[in-house]
Amino acid sequence: MPLPVHALAHRPLTAEAVAELLELPGAPHVPGDFDAVDTVVQQRGWRWEHELVCESFRTAHGHVLCSDGMSPFGRPDARTFLVFAEVYPVDPDDESLVNESWLLGLVDDWQRQPGWTGHRPGTDHDCETVLAEAAQAVTAHVGTAPERTVLSSAAVVTGPPLTHRIWRTATHALVLGPHADNGPYGLLTHLQLSCTPLNCGPDLPPADDEDALAGWITAHVDW
Repeated sequence: MPLPVHALAHRPLTAEAVAELLELPGAPHVPGDFDAVDTVVQQRGWRWEHELVCESFRTAHGHVLCSDGMSPFGRPDARTFLVFAEVYPVDPDDESLVNESWLLGLVDDWQRQPGWTGHRPGTDHDCETVLAEAAQAVTAHVGTAPERTVLSSAAVVTGPPLTHRIWRTATHALVLGPHADNGPYGLLTHLQLSCTPLNCGPDLPPADDEDALAGWITAHVDW
């Protein structure tokens, strides 16, 4: 039985966008200086983004890129994620929908961006379709299927359980799936691809240890 979501806005993730995200750690180092970062931002056809996610970037592929520092360039120790969809889940504690108007307005801001489309209302199946298509883009670039596939839990993200997929390179963890948009009080959910150092957590847990996998995902995508 499909689980409802109030709204979903998304822009397809492509293999080219995945490749750009994964090359950032090994790119020429750019210090966390506004002018230095701005030069590279302009060279790449990016722009600064302050409305959808504070202190982030809009890439030339139309996605929102966030990093745990001003510069994501040439920082192999950085946690970086690329948002390709935004979800407004149904909140069982908000039966009167007191948050509906302003949260729908925030999703509107995402959906109005060039190349973005949406569903309103939608279901978890719509979200899973977006995630599955994004997984195909990651697999096309990485060349392998995900090592782990697990449903998210309430400990990781609000809203309906959605699929997390995990790949690893020699140095980084790639986690595709839902994560809380910490801006509007965690009431919205990003669908994102994270690229974070493997040493953010212990070795990848066995596939049947869902609790350990949830902790591993959180250790790599949260900061």
